[in-house]
Amino acid sequence: MQGKNILLIFTDQQRYDTIAALGNPIIKTPTLDELVKEGVSYTNAFSPCPVCVPARHAMVTGRMPYITDCVDNESSNYRKSFIEVLSDNGYQTLGIGKMHFTIKRDRSVCTEEQDLESLLGTNNDIYDHWGFEKRSTSETRTDDDYETYVRENGFGHVGSPKGENSEMYYIPQPSQLPAELDETSWVVNESLQQLENRDKQRPFFMMTSFQRPHPPFVAPFPWNKLYRCAEMVPPVIPDDYESLLCFWNRFQNRYKYRDQGIDNNLIRTMKAYYYASISFIDYNISKMIDYLKENNLYKDTLIIFTSDHGEMLGDYHSFGKRCFLDSAARIPMIVKYPACKKGEKINTPVSLVDIMPTILQFANVQTDLEMDGESLLNIPENQSEHRIVLGQFQRDKNAMYMAVSEEYKYIYSAPDQKEWLFNRKTDPKETRSLAYNPLYVKKTREMRDYIIQQYRLAGRADLLEQDNWKKYDKAEMPDDPDAYLLFQDMGQFKPDERYLTDSNMKKYFEPRWHL
Repeated sequence: MQGKNILLIFTDQQRYDTIAALGNPIIKTPTLDELVKEGVSYTNAFSPCPVCVPARHAMVTGRMPYITDCVDNESSNYRKSFIEVLSDNGYQTLGIGKMHFTIKRDRSVCTEEQDLESLLGTNNDIYDHWGFEKRSTSETRTDDDYETYVRENGFGHVGSPKGENSEMYYIPQPSQLPAELDETSWVVNESLQQLENRDKQRPFFMMTSFQRPHPPFVAPFPWNKLYRCAEMVPPVIPDDYESLLCFWNRFQNRYKYRDQGIDNNLIRTMKAYYYASISFIDYNISKMIDYLKENNLYKDTLIIFTSDHGEMLGDYHSFGKRCFLDSAARIPMIVKYPACKKGEKINTPVSLVDIMPTILQFANVQTDLEMDGESLLNIPENQSEHRIVLGQFQRDKNAMYMAVSEEYKYIYSAPDQKEWLFNRKTDPKETRSLAYNPLYVKKTREMRDYIIQQYRLAGRADLLEQDNWKKYDKAEMPDDPDAYLLFQDMGQFKPDERYLTDSNMKKYFEPRWHL
């Protein structure tokens, strides 16, 4: 049993095309490059829902979003996780970093409208550990273990140790902390400490989960100087890019303060900081790999590296995720295990829901839980050109759906009342939709029929009207350029002595804290 150790390394919002050994000629990722050589790379990996919470929910439960109805950053009903299954079967389960779970420990629902910061401040167990025996937290905009660590190390005056949000969300910014106190460093150092202090009589499962490269685009010195704007390739902007955008692209561009003009040098600088975050993660991961090797754990440990979704990063003049274009929905996925074919690259489409059956097969753990995925350890043997993976974001009038095979990708957006079809062989950059092209109408129908049939089999006929998608009113963005702007930092700060150091300061700031 002790040889069945498992390490899941998870990043946030990392695009599929950000690993040097898998084709990026600019980025420096020597640790991941070595993992590519030692393991199997799944080069057509997709998020089942391109946003944080539902992607993670799908991964740890092995169920698709259309089954669980967790389809956005929202609270979700309890389902047993593979982490609990491992814990039930003798594993010591360790979690470090960002999990972004929204399940109460008592397995009731916790809504986003609740003041999560105050709840966490008084009860750090408000989130269900979902099977983790021990967790060290670094969550989004919360007073967590990492922020406590920052204060204890003399940087309590830094109001945003993970970077400034809202108007600054997509503005590249140097970290206000030294590299050794950065969240990425903390996640790995905490992981190493937990590995060293683990119960060595039991096998371990560890999830090491980073906040980066999710915005804010923050990098500590000297990593913020690793890449420069002038060496960054401009974003992908097809001639007909506006026809490829959905309502959610436009909505995100608005609330992320990115729809009032395009500055390509700013976008290239964003990319430089985005790459720097990934290289800094890569550098820190090397410490974990070294630890495993020095302690004779590397050879027999299952190591999985992946992310929850991608980032548009200026492609199609868009930012964020929440769509099924490759930039947002396609992710890196590398798996190293004792019997793998080193350096193999598998093009068969795979999904985060394949992680749970992979881990349980490796651990030789049986479960009666239903799962929608397939073990990645079997896919090299059963590789099929006909495997299709699905995705869903949001629901009802706001829903988007995806079906992707090795050759084609189909997308339907309810708020746009529109379909897209891409030939992934002849148009890998997704520059022109073929959905209404007379030569591809049959293929569009085949892909639509396939995903609709899967929804019928799953008991989700409520989303359909006979043999097609249910129709809703078309969504429109308001003309007002300030409509829907988002303040993601509200509630992050409180007018206390940490920030408002004298009564004169309070005259300026106190009336505005409520915004």
